[in-house]
Amino acid sequence: MPSFAPHTEEEIEQMLTDLGMSSLEELYTSIPSTLMRTEPLALPKDLSEIEVLEQFSRFGADNSAVRSSLISFAGGGAYDHDLSAAARHLGSQSAFVTAYTPYQPEVAQGVLQALFEFQTMVARLFGLPIANASLYDGAASLVEAVNMAVGFTKRQRVIVSTGVHPGYREALATFGAGTHLEIEHLGLAADDSTIFGSSDGDHAGAAAVIVGYPNYFGAIENIEQARALADNEEALLIVVADPIALGLLRSPGTLGADIVVGEGQSLGIPLSFGGPYLGLFAARTEYVRLMPGRLVGETRDLEGRRSFVTTLRTREQDIRREKATSNVCTNQTLMAIQAAIHMAWLGKRGFQLLARRNYDGAHYLASRLSEIGLVPSTAKFFREFTVHTMGSATELQHRMLQHGFLAGVVPPNLDDRLVFAVTEARTRTEIDGFVDSLMKELR
Repeated sequence: MPSFAPHTEEEIEQMLTDLGMSSLEELYTSIPSTLMRTEPLALPKDLSEIEVLEQFSRFGADNSAVRSSLISFAGGGAYDHDLSAAARHLGSQSAFVTAYTPYQPEVAQGVLQALFEFQTMVARLFGLPIANASLYDGAASLVEAVNMAVGFTKRQRVIVSTGVHPGYREALATFGAGTHLEIEHLGLAADDSTIFGSSDGDHAGAAAVIVGYPNYFGAIENIEQARALADNEEALLIVVADPIALGLLRSPGTLGADIVVGEGQSLGIPLSFGGPYLGLFAARTEYVRLMPGRLVGETRDLEGRRSFVTTLRTREQDIRREKATSNVCTNQTLMAIQAAIHMAWLGKRGFQLLARRNYDGAHYLASRLSEIGLVPSTAKFFREFTVHTMGSATELQHRMLQHGFLAGVVPPNLDDRLVFAVTEARTRTEIDGFVDSLMKELR
């Protein structure tokens, strides 16, 4: 069988030796066996390119878990929001779809202005003075925030709520494994909110305290208590925020956060099977020279005209390596512009109404579930909330697929819970149908 891999057998053997592995198959042991193919795809021979694409489309149609007909009550960081036709059309303009990141700002004024407007809206949303031009996704933003806090405080210990998205905490653990980072976790109360107070560390001070707002289980955390803990540790307060929730909740910056990060997928970006997504990042002015990625600024040209330029780029390709605070190479320009268009299209009032629809829908579902014995957590919540199931949550989730519903998210290692999410895309009829189907499965 012809191979198009650019690596020689000797290079592959050297790589495996360096990794302490004996075969290429060992690279994939983290993938569940149920997702691994043991046989080649059943493709007829001698198909044209078009015929192969048509065959793969048929394969995709057989995957019921991703059919658009499934009604989603799942969230966990990726949400089924309505996408306006106007925002989709404007975001797909060829002027924005550049071949690569615009390194020459003087010939990319339109793109730079769009990024400047994006930064402005993110900064206002998060309640902080400075936002960057985006990062890869929410998890990457959290890792970069911790990296920035460590660089600023010269400490290696961070305190993380277990209510922070488990995927984000995994990314942070992976980053920490290659550094001297010490990660200490704060537990959760019975209502899934973080238990604040004195930490279990050596009280030598921490680089950062990290909480979600709302957290992974939907609980709206007490940011002021988190601020008090950060002050006790002389640490920076990092908040992982849901941007849509901030249409109703007070911004983290006004509550004392030093750095706010988040996932921007819900700002007019489709689910797209998990990406590309958008990392949001904002901070206080005193940390601006440690901020990762790019920062677009406003200035005047030689003729006095308003213009835009990449003001700061702290990555190692742009400045001396020993002075670099990040190895992030670029930003999510297209996704950031799409988000900027979406937010501008909504406007302040529209953003508030959008948040209210999420809140009302989630609380309506919670009340209906209570009627059938699935009582939500007692924590205050926005659009996501947790219920304890009677039996395996995973099995219930799989059975609900037969009714045409994606029934929430099962938290890692907690098979007796489901975290439900409701966005403005869900109607009252869909919610009632979902509850009726759940009631049949729970009998």
